[in-house]
Amino acid sequence: MSIDRGKGFAEGSGSDQPTPATPSRYESQKRRDWNTFGQYLKNQRPPVPLSQCNCNHVLDFLRYLDQFGKTKVHVQGCMFYGQPEPPAPCTCPLRQAWGSLDALIGRLRAAYEENGGFPETNPFASGAIRVYLREVRECQAKARGIPYKKKKKKPDQITKGNDHDESSSGMHF
Repeated sequence: MSIDRGKGFAEGSGSDQPTPATPSRYESQKRRDWNTFGQYLKNQRPPVPLSQCNCNHVLDFLRYLDQFGKTKVHVQGCMFYGQPEPPAPCTCPLRQAWGSLDALIGRLRAAYEENGGFPETNPFASGAIRVYLREVRECQAKARGIPYKKKKKKPDQITKGNDHDESSSGMHF
């Protein structure tokens, strides 16, 4: 590796070759998430090769991450269940927030394919993952007393939304 890497770009050389920029926050997070998931698979007993990974491993990984969550999710027996702003602390568990899990799956889904995986075998794109995320979203919304309501599309968005291939535009619930 050369110490002068990127020097030509900084000095304004006439080269048409762009110098690799610092990865975006999204790209950095995606790489960290991918490495974390890979480490999780290696730590399984026995270790799971990425080629053998399926949606059950992904679901186990999401459940494993709950222990590091920061979102209080009231259980049904809790006196604060369904209250948006409870007046006192309780012993209900901390979990990963639905939005965090949804974003994580989106990044891992992209990373899987960028690292050579085929879209048709992408375990992060499985229907079981979508069902799990929907259940987490609904459970967390009920626990907070805030029903999740899908945003209504404006009439002009409905026609525009049908003009593209939905499979390439991310996850749809």
